[in-house]
Amino acid sequence: MENLDSEVSSLDEQTRLINSCSDNRSETSLEDNVVDTRSELKFEREAESDAEREKRKQIEAAIGNDFTTLKTWKDLAKSKFGLVGDDLRYTVWPLLLGVDPSTDEKIPSLEELSAHPEYQQVVLDVNRSLKRFPPGIPYEQRVALQDQLTVLILRVIIEYPHLRYYQGYHDVAITFLLVVGEAVAFRIMEKLSTENLRECMEPTMEKTDYRLNYIYALLYNVDRDLHNFMDNAGVGTMFALPWFLTWFGHSLNRYKDVVRLYDYFLATPPLMPLYVATSLVVSRRDEVFAESCDMASIHCLLSQIPDNLDFETILIAAEKYYKDYPPDKMEKLVKKRVDREMAERKRNEQMMRDRLRKQKSMWVRFNNRIPAWLVFGRRSRLGLIFTTATVLIGYIYYVKYGVDARMPFLSMFNT
Repeated sequence: MENLDSEVSSLDEQTRLINSCSDNRSETSLEDNVVDTRSELKFEREAESDAEREKRKQIEAAIGNDFTTLKTWKDLAKSKFGLVGDDLRYTVWPLLLGVDPSTDEKIPSLEELSAHPEYQQVVLDVNRSLKRFPPGIPYEQRVALQDQLTVLILRVIIEYPHLRYYQGYHDVAITFLLVVGEAVAFRIMEKLSTENLRECMEPTMEKTDYRLNYIYALLYNVDRDLHNFMDNAGVGTMFALPWFLTWFGHSLNRYKDVVRLYDYFLATPPLMPLYVATSLVVSRRDEVFAESCDMASIHCLLSQIPDNLDFETILIAAEKYYKDYPPDKMEKLVKKRVDREMAERKRNEQMMRDRLRKQKSMWVRFNNRIPAWLVFGRRSRLGLIFTTATVLIGYIYYVKYGVDARMPFLSMFNT
């Protein structure tokens, strides 16, 4: 791999990600103790095609034009190849969100934020995300990135105390940190946390769970057979939860795919990740139908995203789905599905209560047949002790004198 620092937005020059290394940080981290089943992100730099180089020229011309509109930036980000390279994303991402791209603000240190109640959980998740860093990165740079990622996350949740950190938030934050640097990444995460990711950062996941049902509402319209197959299998929506929470950053193996999707999501409405998720599932329909119609098999298949997917085709289909079936038109189907699941859950809970009540009733009937002196209650405790002592004495006597031994009065009777 050539020139790793320039691969991720010129880590030393453009994004200024590397500051002084913390002296008190030990080389041994939680990465050694926590098993991470995700593949390591592939940061290989691929040569740009002629079409990509042409797209780059268009973006560079738009950057040099003071009259470029937001619509132009969005069109460039959504169309094929997205923003092409991280050097262009460094400039265009802040423009897409309308955030201040300046980097001259004072950033608090990690020590200043370490008293926050979420500090330990954030550090734990950051340590688990080491495989999302460029492979082969020097230890000092890796430690600096870890510290910056932790500070970035804590700054957002301190600034907005009503927002709750969730596991997976760090997967979003690290993508922006790698591309635009610590200062601009904070402004981007601040914007996204109060808009696109706001529902995910509520105290409960109720609204997030509700949103995931849009996938089935869309499947019902775009591929009824696939919808029925997955619905009959009881797959549910858990396979898509990390896709939605992390904008696929947690689930993809290729860095190029991650930033391409981020180009698209920054230029589209907040619920577009659900439409992309639906398009991705439809693109794998043959694989789904090849599985048994059971939850475990299909969930396992869908939760692992292969590297060879054509995301450009998937995004085109997602755009069409959004145009044909916008969220407001899907709301009725979503509510119907959620109500059905709620009713089914209540039925299952009632069945469980009835079963427990029946078991309890059987125990009461059995308990009523037990003699009072066998019940180890407060009033019968002496009776149980007396009975136990009598049995024990009899057993000891039996062992001591043998089978033919007789009690004295029995011996007299036999004589």
